Amino acid sequence: MPRPREIGVSIGVLPTGPTDSVLDVDGVGVGHATVVRDEPPPPEGRGVARTGVTTLLLAHDAYLRPLSAGGAVLNGAGECTGFLTASEWGTLETPVYLTSTMQLGRVYDAACSIGMQQHPDVAVDVVIPVVAECDDSFLNDCRRMQVEEADVRASYRAALESRGSSSPPAEGSVGAGTGMSCLGFKGGIGTASRVTAAGHTVAVLLLTNFGVRERLTVGGVPVGRLLPVAPGTSSRRPAGSCVGVVVTDAPVDGAGCARLARRIGLGLARTGSTAHHGSGEIFLAASTSSRTDRDGRPEPGPRVAGRALDPLFEAVVDAAEEAVLSSLLQSPTTIGRDGNTSEGLDASRLTAALEEADRGGH
Repeated sequence: MPRPREIGVSIGVLPTGPTDSVLDVDGVGVGHATVVRDEPPPPEGRGVARTGVTTLLLAHDAYLRPLSAGGAVLNGAGECTGFLTASEWGTLETPVYLTSTMQLGRVYDAACSIGMQQHPDVAVDVVIPVVAECDDSFLNDCRRMQVEEADVRASYRAALESRGSSSPPAEGSVGAGTGMSCLGFKGGIGTASRVTAAGHTVAVLLLTNFGVRERLTVGGVPVGRLLPVAPGTSSRRPAGSCVGVVVTDAPVDGAGCARLARRIGLGLARTGSTAHHGSGEIFLAASTSSRTDRDGRPEPGPRVAGRALDPLFEAVVDAAEEAVLSSLLQSPTTIGRDGNTSEGLDASRLTAALEEADRGGH
């Protein structure tokens, strides 16, 4: 399945990084553990599982040298552990784990175990891992805890191994994105990157699970109104959520990171999001080059702030928009619990709709 640029959809004017993903920021890794099973419903079995875990590793030494970080909330019907601490201190010291709503506790437990295994004094410092969620109950049976500690550890190992890859990470219906739906189609994991004129890389990773079909917009074209609904496709209420993470190698402090995180919402809006009442749009941003020690003392070096942030803002908005589209194009039609079906966005149909709109002067 193609990514947006492979079918001629280019967002913005800034160039992308080599993989057009978060892996373009040095030291960053992404790993997935996908949980798919088809068993009898509870109590006989665990039911239909369409879920998983995604680990975003920002830096292998984040505990010893916390990254400058900040967060923003567009609509707060969701959960992200560690968000308050990152916002209060302006730093982030763990990977970001993504999963489904009902699995958040299990992933948090496993994240604590992984952290203490690497650094025993994590228990003394009472580090709060960052674990964020979206609701995949449309496709996934949540009456059983579908994710195990082994899944979290597998996603973490995969994230470690992905660092420095020359290819983008898997997107769409993988890991935490397995059971997600977005803008009337199958959603999931999406990522993109941009490089500013100053040479800074800015990348975004999203877990997309929001919006309604009629509002889907691609490159300014309202394609959601042009694409016919596939027979047998299930409808769902306009809710869901989107968790977004910005990672940059630009030296930005915590306050600047919060401003970067907030711009993810502009990228979502371009694709059709209106942040429904029941959705949780929760965003984080972190700088891999702006660090502190364990006592919060900043490491020496210049910082990007004020008007100098403008190119980074542009990069975030464009990368977020593209990441949404990539999450859609990389996701096949998926049948989940009770026969609920989330339709994959077919690239050929999308291209035809864009060409038709272009001929019609849209």
